[in-house]
Amino acid sequence: MFVKICGLRTVADVECAVAEGADAVGFVLAASPRQISVDDVARLVPVASENVLTVGVFLGQTTAEVRDVVAATGLGAVQLHGNAYTAENFAELTDLGVTLVRATSVTGEERVTVGSHGEDMLILDSPRAGSGEQWAWSGLRGQSGRWMLAGGLGPDNVAEAVASVQPWGVDVSSGVEVTRGTKDHGLIRDFMKAVRES
Repeated sequence: MFVKICGLRTVADVECAVAEGADAVGFVLAASPRQISVDDVARLVPVASENVLTVGVFLGQTTAEVRDVVAATGLGAVQLHGNAYTAENFAELTDLGVTLVRATSVTGEERVTVGSHGEDMLILDSPRAGSGEQWAWSGLRGQSGRWMLAGGLGPDNVAEAVASVQPWGVDVSSGVEVTRGTKDHGLIRDFMKAVRES
C-alpha cells in the first residue's frame, strides 16, 4: 500500500513521516492552512530519504510557475489539484522528468481513468477537498491503476476504507492533524500502523 502524508510543514514532520515508512510526503504551495513557501519546500525536500517521493501540491498556479518551483526546490513530483488542469497542462510538464500526479474530486460513483491526462498517479478526493470529512467512497471499488484514496481518512477508518475500496494507495492530511495545518506525530504513527495492519 502506497502512503502519502500531505501538508507537511516542518523538518520534524518530514522526519516522522519518513521514519514511519511513508512512501511520499506532500508540501502545499497553494492557499491553505498548510501552505508553505518555496524556500521552505527547498529546505524540506532534502530531509526526505532518496526513496521517499517529495510532492509539491499546486492549485491555480500556471505551469510556468510550477516549473520555476521545481527548479528552485528539487521536488520529485508535481501534484496538480483540481479539474481546471487539462491534459495539455500535464503535457507541458513532462520534460521535467518528475512524477506527475493528478488530484481530482469525485462523487464516489465516477470511474476516472488513471493516465487520461498524462499523469503517473491519480488521487481521488472528497467533493469537499481539504475538509477532512469522510465521504461516500465505497462506490470507487473496482477503480484500477495507480490511484490513491483521499479525503476524510484517519487512523480510525483507513483500514476500513482500504478493505472497502482496495485503492493502490492512500493520501492523508487533515486526519493526522491536531489542529488545521499542524501535524500530530502520534497520529501519523497511528495512521501508518493502521495501514500496515489493513
